[in-house]
Amino acid sequence: MALSRTELLNEAKKLELQGLQKYLISPLCMPKLDQLLNDVYAARRPKPIDYRNRRDLIRIFNAISKELYGNIGNSPVVEVYGSFVMDLFSDESDLDLSVNFSNSVGDLPRDMKIKTLRKFAKKFFSLQRAGHVAGVQTIMSARVPIIKLIDCGTGIECDLSIENRDGIVKSQIVYIISRIDGRFQKLSFMMKAWAKAHNINCPKDRTLSSFGIISLVAFHLQTRDPPILPPLSTLFEDGTDPATVMKRVDNYLEFGKRNKESVADLFFTLLVKVASADKLWQKGLCASLYEGSWTSKLWDPHYNSINVEDFTDPSQNVARAVGTGEFQEIYRCIHSSLSHLLAFSDNQMEGNKLVDLLFGTKSVCIPSKAKHPPHLNGHQTKRMRVSKGWEENQPEEGWKGKQSQGSGTAQHVEVRGGRQQADGPVGTMQVDGLGGAHRYHDEATSNLNAKDETPVVHTQTPLVGTLCNSISPHTPLVS
Repeated sequence: MALSRTELLNEAKKLELQGLQKYLISPLCMPKLDQLLNDVYAARRPKPIDYRNRRDLIRIFNAISKELYGNIGNSPVVEVYGSFVMDLFSDESDLDLSVNFSNSVGDLPRDMKIKTLRKFAKKFFSLQRAGHVAGVQTIMSARVPIIKLIDCGTGIECDLSIENRDGIVKSQIVYIISRIDGRFQKLSFMMKAWAKAHNINCPKDRTLSSFGIISLVAFHLQTRDPPILPPLSTLFEDGTDPATVMKRVDNYLEFGKRNKESVADLFFTLLVKVASADKLWQKGLCASLYEGSWTSKLWDPHYNSINVEDFTDPSQNVARAVGTGEFQEIYRCIHSSLSHLLAFSDNQMEGNKLVDLLFGTKSVCIPSKAKHPPHLNGHQTKRMRVSKGWEENQPEEGWKGKQSQGSGTAQHVEVRGGRQQADGPVGTMQVDGLGGAHRYHDEATSNLNAKDETPVVHTQTPLVGTLCNSISPHTPLVS
């Protein structure tokens, strides 16, 4: 039986204080740690070409959709969601895409989603035979059926699903909330980098999902003293439509200014907070972003090792994928990282060594260029690429702009200004109208209208560049 909320709150607070005493880090080392984290953050930010490549791919997927369905009124629109929208992607991150039908009411039946994916898959297999894409996989038995493929020109892996409106809305809300305080975006970026470096950021492997990590970061910022982010209940008073949330957020843009903690302070105290909850999850301790505090909620203890409410659907646990054995590994990584931080504080470890232990050896990135990946056959997955040197250690980042959606997920959500990053692209990125006529491979010719009998070629012609040449620069990314 779950403990009462009051009992759990008191126990969690007591254990967190004990954790801070156990890992007593000198305040004098925090500026140095903050500089190290800022250096890693700056090095791993995506470059302008990473944004352009993804915008071009979104435009190309929409052109393919129009080829398959024509310009009729119910032609589906391909919309982006995930790390690119949340401004949390790296040059090696996947691009998450959803095919949405503007006239759909309610949830599209599963058999219709699979039928739609198969229609797209037929085209992608044709493009694979022509050498434009590689690694095309149809995963129809998953809870969310998807098609996976890799663009040969950029090495970007694309995951295409159908009617993933929930993912679109959540991604937009995370980005909108990040406007309240820049530390949310930066700490989320760093925690994802840390989790990837320790191989604990993969729900398919029963570890933490990226959304689970981001939710824990938001919760930590809500529970600081003074708080940096407000309870999401205050932002959702008029509903969770992103356009509505945007208006509410405008009233909270200076909410966290009284809190002067650095990203280093927050990185360290977040690890301590999660470490201190080790024995309390099974007793019903649950992080509630909606309330902005710990609460008591006991899901099935045999299947839920960590409890974090989904902020748009409190009945769901966004950390439900974590397995029992994987839970132990996550906590081993947390305690190990805290020990490394303590050694750094005691001048027993150099900064470069600490960075390697926290974020992997790829702590400084070579400037991103359009990649020409090695030949990939149709069965190579991201995991296989990683084993051959396609490192997955980078955090994710990326969407700034205006997204106008005819599908009903949001109404003209527009993000202006944003954070100007010294090392990255920025300003306003419009998801509904950019892409332009930029050509990465001018010698390429389009096969956008080619029939499925496209002959096999022996050189890899990238999807970006090949199809771009036949698409008008005014073709919108979303309608």
